Amino acid sequence: MSELNYPVPYNEPERLLKLSDFDIDYGSMNESFKDLTHLAAKVAGTEISLVNLIDAYTQWTVGSHGLDLQQMTREESVCQYTITQTDQFEVPDLSADDRFNKNFYVGAPLSLRYYFGVPLRDNDGLNIGALCVLDRGLKILSPEKIELLKIIALEIMNRVKTYQTMELLQNKLKDASESKKKVAHDIRGPIAGIIGLSEIITEQGKSANFDQVIEFIKLIHSGSKSLLDLADDILSDNDEVKAPGINEFDLSSFRAKLLELYEPQATYKKIKLNININPDKKNIVFSKNKLLQINGNLISNAVKFTPPGGTITVDLDLVFKRDANILKIVVADSGVGISEDEIGQILTGGIGTTQGTAGEKGYGFGLSLVKHLIDKLNGEMFITSEKGRGTVFRIELPQRQS
Repeated sequence: MSELNYPVPYNEPERLLKLSDFDIDYGSMNESFKDLTHLAAKVAGTEISLVNLIDAYTQWTVGSHGLDLQQMTREESVCQYTITQTDQFEVPDLSADDRFNKNFYVGAPLSLRYYFGVPLRDNDGLNIGALCVLDRGLKILSPEKIELLKIIALEIMNRVKTYQTMELLQNKLKDASESKKKVAHDIRGPIAGIIGLSEIITEQGKSANFDQVIEFIKLIHSGSKSLLDLADDILSDNDEVKAPGINEFDLSSFRAKLLELYEPQATYKKIKLNININPDKKNIVFSKNKLLQINGNLISNAVKFTPPGGTITVDLDLVFKRDANILKIVVADSGVGISEDEIGQILTGGIGTTQGTAGEKGYGFGLSLVKHLIDKLNGEMFITSEKGRGTVFRIELPQRQS
């Protein structure tokens, strides 16, 4: 890596918090933007168009046309410069620009030359990423084309906000479902009492030969029994094992998603990423709220500070307690380790920019964001480390019981 001074937006902490608020699964949105990336490439007359979101460590390509790309390090990206702008960012020739001409996309086989990017800005003026167009040939975009690209960028942000709204609605529906189950719990007791009473009266009625009374009480019994069966159906959902919904993971799906998103980073640096789960609890569902942001930043940080040939191990488990289930996450690396002073800074919400094992220059906010998100979820984080031998992050997050 070169010794460039990488750009950081002046509002970087707020920007990262905003991106985490959207709580995006970076591996699941390509279809949402396929038409817009195709349109952007057509408007610009370029071979390639990308929708990129940039977190503390990584540029995630969540929509693409003309190039199969999922991610790259933030240090390698051109869009890291675009998110520092209020309007646009253009590089007429990437091969002639010392900031970019050593990066993989400038050399063969891609041999990209032209870049033009527009920030993806929310209503508070925070740039969470960029819409960009690229080409192997040199280009000049007219003012009209530039304005059309900005309109497309606005529509991309509208879709991101719609995605977030849908997630919130799904959460509200889940809350409504939980309320329905609570009601069912509340009515089971009285209904069971009615059934028990009607059974006693029925027996007494038979001995007294009150035929009409018996028939009437049998009707009450039948109706009450039906309500009790209905309550049981509501409580059980008729499923012994509930599959994860749109806002949920189980341990198996959580592991698969982390491998999908972060194994390429580890492989690129020749690091082994192991993710283990408790097989006895692999199908128990829990909220996915902010889990990708928390775990993603921890894994990316571990990749940054672990030398090639090293190992990162993630252990995932659920512990059942009376008041709440606890999701336990352990991220351990064989990296350079951190000092007691640095651990104190992380746990109090602040850590400075540091250099990775391959010369990667950090942006200084990833672990602060992790601590902030864990605190908001009423969780706890514990850190142990030994210089030169690695670091272990232990996370405990309470989960609402289903």
